[in-house]
Amino acid sequence: MWKQKMREFSFILIGSCLLAAGLYHINFQNNLAEGGFLGVALLIENFFSISPSITTLLLDLPILLLALRMFGKSFIYKSFIVSVSFSVFYLLFEKYSNFTLDLSNHMLLAAILGGLFTGMGLGVILKSGGSTGGDDVLSIVINKLTKLSIGRVYFIFDAIVLTISLYYLNWHEFGYTLIAVAVSAKITDIIVGDFKENVNQQATV
Repeated sequence: MWKQKMREFSFILIGSCLLAAGLYHINFQNNLAEGGFLGVALLIENFFSISPSITTLLLDLPILLLALRMFGKSFIYKSFIVSVSFSVFYLLFEKYSNFTLDLSNHMLLAAILGGLFTGMGLGVILKSGGSTGGDDVLSIVINKLTKLSIGRVYFIFDAIVLTISLYYLNWHEFGYTLIAVAVSAKITDIIVGDFKENVNQQATV
C-alpha cells in the first residue's frame, strides 16, 4: 500500500511538472491559450500580469475544499497535491528557467509540442487517480446537479474560456490553440481512455 501511494505521488509530480513545463515554456511563451482553469489562469496573466502559479491555487483550492464532502478524500487529496505541485513547478520555471522556447515562426510545431506536454501531464495525473484541479470537480458537480454530461460541461467551459482568449490572441494564434487543445485531448485519451468519465468514476459522490 505504501509503495503504491509513493508510486502514485511520484507520477502526480511528474504529470504536474510536464503540465507546468508545457504551459509556461510553450503555451505562454508562444502566445497559445488553453481551456479550463489553466486557460483562465493564462487570461488573468495577460490581463493583470498575475502568475498562474498564484491564480491556479486561488481558483482550485476553494472549490476543492467546498467539494470535500461530496467526493472521496483520496480524490480531493490527490487533486490538492496536483494543484500545489503545479503551482510550485510553474513558479520554478518562471523564476529560474534560463531559456526561452521561441517557436513564433513555427507555430504548428508549438501547437503540437504544447498539446503533447499538456496531454501527457494531464494523462499521467488522471491515470494516477488525481484531477487537474477545481475545474474537473466543478464539472462533475454540474453534471450531478443538471442533465448536462461531463463532456458537454467541459466543452462549454473550454469554449467560453477560448472565446474570451480572443481578447489577446489573433485568429492565427487562436487556430493553433485549437490544434494544441485537440492534440492534448488525443494524447490524454491514449493514456487513460475517456479521461472525463475516468475522473467521474474515481469520485465518490
